[in-house]
Amino acid sequence: MNPLLFNLNGWEIPILLIVVLLLFGGKKIPELMSGLGKGIRSFKKGMNDIEDDIKADVSDKPGKSNS
Repeated sequence: MNPLLFNLNGWEIPILLIVVLLLFGGKKIPELMSGLGKGIRSFKKGMNDIEDDIKADVSDKPGKSNS
């Protein structure tokens, strides 16, 4: 984890929010957040699918006991 990413002081957060508002405009921010949420959900679903596939492969191997 990059320590610079989360090392924001109290006055830096409002400045960052103002810059984002100026760059994208008030109407685009909800669309950006919606897209970000969909992307995160898709990523988590993919991770869960991979984890399920790995668990299924491990349980299908002959000669191994899962109990």
